[in-house]
Amino acid sequence: MEREAMEFDVVIVGGGPAGLASAIRLKQLSAEKGGEISVCLIEKGAEIGAHILSGAVLDPGALTELLPNCKQDGAPLNAPVSEDRFFILSETGATKVANSLLPKCFHNDGCYVISLGNLCRWLGEQAEALGVEIYPGFAGAEVLFTADGSVKGVATGDMGRLHDGSEGPNFQMGMELHGKYTFLAEGCRGHLGKQLLERFNLDAGADPQTYGIGIKELWDIKPENHQLGLVVHSGGWPMDPDTYGGGFLYHLENNQVAVGYVVGLGYTNPYLAPFEEFQRYKTHPEIRKFLEGGKRIAYGARALTAGGIQSLPKLVFPGGVLVGDNAGFLNAARIKGIHCAIKSGMLASEACFDALQGGRQHDELAAYPEAFRNSWLYDELYRARNFKPWMSKGMKLGSLMFGIDQVVLRGRAPWTLHHKAPDHAKLKPAADCTPIIYPKPDGVLTFDRLSSVFLSSTNHEEDQPCHLQLKDAAVPISVNLAQYDAPEQRFCPAGVYEILRDEQGNNPRLQINAQNCVHCKTCDIKDPTQNINWVVPQGGEGPTYPNM
Repeated sequence: MEREAMEFDVVIVGGGPAGLASAIRLKQLSAEKGGEISVCLIEKGAEIGAHILSGAVLDPGALTELLPNCKQDGAPLNAPVSEDRFFILSETGATKVANSLLPKCFHNDGCYVISLGNLCRWLGEQAEALGVEIYPGFAGAEVLFTADGSVKGVATGDMGRLHDGSEGPNFQMGMELHGKYTFLAEGCRGHLGKQLLERFNLDAGADPQTYGIGIKELWDIKPENHQLGLVVHSGGWPMDPDTYGGGFLYHLENNQVAVGYVVGLGYTNPYLAPFEEFQRYKTHPEIRKFLEGGKRIAYGARALTAGGIQSLPKLVFPGGVLVGDNAGFLNAARIKGIHCAIKSGMLASEACFDALQGGRQHDELAAYPEAFRNSWLYDELYRARNFKPWMSKGMKLGSLMFGIDQVVLRGRAPWTLHHKAPDHAKLKPAADCTPIIYPKPDGVLTFDRLSSVFLSSTNHEEDQPCHLQLKDAAVPISVNLAQYDAPEQRFCPAGVYEILRDEQGNNPRLQINAQNCVHCKTCDIKDPTQNINWVVPQGGEGPTYPNM
């Protein structure tokens, strides 16, 4: 059976800020300069925003470049930042860092506390109003190539396959979406993006990418504990001083707060569990005082890229581009990536529009990386380039040296520090590490994984091919369990991976509860043997975040 095919000028994979900004900018240019352009955007979530998760504090600069009247037109920017607080935490105490001592990148004047999911829903409306064809519930499952090897589009995933791969009674074959250019805007560790990185050697000459996992909850809190627009960041406890991590608590409208924790995935102790570190974080007096008497209403997790400009791959390949976090456009020092994603999409679209006007297709859009190098985005990321390398040396030394980098040298140090090894290669053998004993959840302030996954509204049809593929089924026991005490049990924030044994405690085996997966991609990143390959499940499945 042959797949049906649809033809477009541009195909965009991913309905996050980068993909939507790309689509909007293409249609704006089409309207301004003439020449109709057909743009198709697919999103694996059941709706735009369903799989989007971010802190989030938004720098509105790129958004207002894209849509100058966004506030008047109803963009959900309802909580301007009213105050910044930065704490260094000990187990029971907190030292507030004076704002005058914080580098400029830690200040959030003029920014907004937002729900990125809600912003993406609004951007989707703007894109559709301009004529973009948006298809939620369709996952980009396969890259399609022309005879000369350039990218000609993507195929969406089949629907209704059974667990063994056979066609079920409701089987529907995926569709081919052909474009003169294809934009990959899948977010961090994109399923298709990682394939093209390898096929076209796009990361040659770049540092290994580094990642973090962000875990987040949304709470309704007491009105007396709420301060609209308050932004709280912290370093220190509960993390070991030599392990990168930090917490956030952002006050949204309607007496809601977003509380979360980011753990750098370059950690070395296989017993560390980011989910439990986050639960511990909430028990700190400086954080729990906002949450006590409140109610947790949503949960989610997502990996993020943090390598900076030295880890950016080549942004173009024959027939398409990488934009947003699919490429690694995030400023870890500012704890922000939304404005970077939007701007990268705009720059790529401007290069693409000119190419289409010139009658080109399926070639490399060299004007995109050139425009990036001449943009404010490059300058911002260049100034922040040493943040993650310094912080990987420990909080005290890292904070001191990055402070000098930013305050004294203003981000123009005559050196660039580099990432020497990928995150998955940094785990030490379990025998060389001390187990971490985490307290049991109380069900009021701290929770277990399964009750958390329930709040993410995650759903997968169980009788479908597993989207968490093992390259070698023996490795989880023979290597991961034997050498690292099965760290996938702990680095997954959704209880997907379990080691089960028989009644005598022997014959261990790995069980994969794929239906729990919140699509964070941490397993694909941190698995020490790189034996886990995350691929897209059926379109529309996974979490359904309301306003994360």
